[in-house]
This record gives sequence, C-alpha cells and structure tokens, in this order.
Amino acid sequence: MMEKNFIPVNCTSPVVDGMVTYKSPSNIALIKYWGKKENQVPANPSISFTLDSCATTTSLKYTKLDVPSEDFSFELFFGGKPKPDFKPKIQTFLTRVAPYLPFLKSYHFVIETSNSFPHSSGIASSASGMSALALCLMHIEKQLNPDMEVAFFNTKASFLARLGSGSASRSIKGPLMQWGQHQNTEGSSDFYAIEYPYKVHQVFEGFQDTILLVDKGQKQVSSTVGHNLMHNHPFAERRFEQAHDNLTELQKVLADGDLTNFVKIVESEALTLHAMMMSSLPYFMLMKPNTLQIINKIWEFRATSKLHICFTLDAGANVHVLYPASEKELILQFIKDELVAYCENQQYICDQIGDGAVAF
Repeated sequence: MMEKNFIPVNCTSPVVDGMVTYKSPSNIALIKYWGKKENQVPANPSISFTLDSCATTTSLKYTKLDVPSEDFSFELFFGGKPKPDFKPKIQTFLTRVAPYLPFLKSYHFVIETSNSFPHSSGIASSASGMSALALCLMHIEKQLNPDMEVAFFNTKASFLARLGSGSASRSIKGPLMQWGQHQNTEGSSDFYAIEYPYKVHQVFEGFQDTILLVDKGQKQVSSTVGHNLMHNHPFAERRFEQAHDNLTELQKVLADGDLTNFVKIVESEALTLHAMMMSSLPYFMLMKPNTLQIINKIWEFRATSKLHICFTLDAGANVHVLYPASEKELILQFIKDELVAYCENQQYICDQIGDGAVAF
C-alpha cells in the first residue's frame, strides 16, 4: 500500500461536533531503527514489544467551523494545563498529515493529553502521544467515511502516527509490531507498521519490562538530531545491513522460543544503537555511569542465576529490563535488591507487553 492510497476520495457523511478519547501505549524496540530518509522513512526495519501500562490518553474535541480556517485551529492541554511549548510539534504533525486528512482546517480542535508515566522519564512519550492523536483524527475520518474497514483504519493510523514520530507507527497494535521494509517479512512497509505476521513461541506471552529510571533529565542530543547524524556516518551502511540480518535471526528466535539468542540479539542491538551515537560526528553519549553499573549487574546475575534476564536501551540513559513471565518472581526481587539503587530517586516502572491502543 502506497502513500496515495491514504488520500480520501469520498466523504459521504457530514460531521459537525464531537469528542473522542484514545489510550495508546509506548513501545520498546528490540531491533532498533536509527537513521531515516525524507518523510519519516526509516533507514532500516525495526520490531518492538508494545507496552501495556505506559501509555498516553488523549481526548480530542472537534467543532465544525463556519468557514475553513487558513491555518490549523487548535488548543493543547497537557495534564490539564496549557502546554504552549508542545504546540510547534503538533503544528508540524498537522502540516504533514493534512494531505491525507483534508478536513483538518474545517474544524477547531481541543487536545487534552496526559501520560500514565512521569514526564521526561525516558519512556517514548512521542510514540504513545502521536499514535493516540493519530487514532483520534482517524475517528473523525471514520465518521466521514462509515464504510471504512478496521484493517484500513489501523493501517492509516500507523501511517499518520509515523509522520509525527517514527516509533509511534508501532504503538497502534501489539504485542509485536514491525515497521520498515524487510525482504523476509511479508507485508512489511516503510510507511506503516504491521502486526508481526509469523509464529511466536508461548514463552514470549506476558513478557515483562521493568523500566529503571536512571536519569529523568532532558537528553543532551535529541533523537531527531541523532537520526540526522547517520547521513554521513562512516558505519551507517553496515549498521543498516546488521539490522536486516538481526531481524531475520530474531524471526527464528521468536518461533523457537530461543531465549538465549533472544538475549544476545536484543542486547547487541541496544549497544550498537549507542555505539552509533558515540561514533557520530559530532559524537555524543546518552548513557550515564549508573546505566553501565546496571548493565554489569545484569550480566553478573545472569551468569550466576542462569535466568533469561536482559536489557535494552532507547536513545537515553534509562534501562528496560526484559524477562519472561515465568521468571518474574526471582528477577523482580533481584531488581529491587540490586538495581533500584542506581535509579534516580529509586524510581522504576513495572510493565509488560500489551495489545495496543484502546478507545474510550
């Protein structure tokens, strides 16, 4: 399905005023994407666990204008308060999606949003936030086109969410979502994420993610800047090849329930992501000393316990500790006893994989 397929042809039903609410989760990538082309197209494919509890709830109130406005008409509230510093990002998003949602300038919008997790906690709030907003906008289009099928609704929501934040494309559904064209994945696309289409072993059901909040401060380099530094990166092409290879290997791991190789691939991907940052020009480092302390503690515990605990990292200092539900009791106790001390204010979040966004 190409971009032109998402441009509406007919709007058969009038819509005046209304309100819709979606709760959309964040996600954690197992195979990372780092580097993108024009129009939010990824340089390599990625696959992620959709989270369950870490989510953004967005309510969108829409009122039909007497005359379409020349620009987008919207108000934005975060946690019940006006959030003017968020407005430029929403303005950019609306500009990007306008060709695919031609009704946008015919309405005034009131956007109210809140997160279930601490702001600036290093969880991908852009993924949950942009996917929630995309779903709310798709609700309006669904009102205008009542015959729209559910599959198309979700695919277009992912397509739109991608234009706000690449990782947001993977937050529409779950528990495993893949974004980016990959020769060994049928139906994969650079323009939207798909539900992982192949067999997944039962050992991955209810997989756990405990998020250790090492540093809740603002990152010294934004993800957007980091992605752009891949354009002239000396190791970029080999990294993109590696991501394709690792995704192919992960397909076997997911089918067989091979937790030993799951650990190897996921941790290698996390460290490679940060290696790309450290070898960019200009170079930068988002890990903190306590990030490394946690990683070493996990390695030591895994070696002695023989449990299938591993870590992954997003573009930040915080650590996602992944482990199977069957080993939850022992691993969670280890986290509380040994790892929480390295968190800022001893803060951490217990989550697990989930099924995607829900409407209210």
